[in-house]
Amino acid sequence: MALLIDKPLWQFRGEKWSHLVSDESYDELHDFAKKLGIPKRAFQGDHYDIPERLRDRAIELGAVPTESRELVKRLRKAGLRKKYKN
Repeated sequence: MALLIDKPLWQFRGEKWSHLVSDESYDELHDFAKKLGIPKRAFQGDHYDIPERLRDRAIELGAVPTESRELVKRLRKAGLRKKYKN
């Protein structure tokens, strides 16, 4: 039961971004994002995109740094991974 954040690898609008997920519940994830000052409208279906400048703060607040593959694996195991259509 954790909030997980991966490395900031994805470029967008001049910044690198990480993914923040919960392997427990969306409520836990929304509460944590609120503590970071991220509005709920930024929720991406099963995660929040977090700019690199906020990653250290997320870790200070308790997010566990992890590799992207592990993050997705834990999200799926918790049944919280959104299924995307191609």
